[in-house]
Amino acid sequence: MSEKVFTPGSEVVTPRGRGTVVDVRATASGKFVIGVEVEDGEVRYFVEGALRGNPPAGTR
Repeated sequence: MSEKVFTPGSEVVTPRGRGTVVDVRATASGKFVIGVEVEDGEVRYFVEGALRGNPPAGTR
């Protein structure tokens, strides 16, 4: 089980930049994919391992 928790509204860092979680779905195989709205307004889906939580400002 993953120790990461991604819920709608969470700020995350993706391989393509920063974004906001807008959707969390289970796949038929039991894995989760997370929909992230990126800065240009596009929603892209990632597996949990591709995302990192956004650290608080001033700690980057």
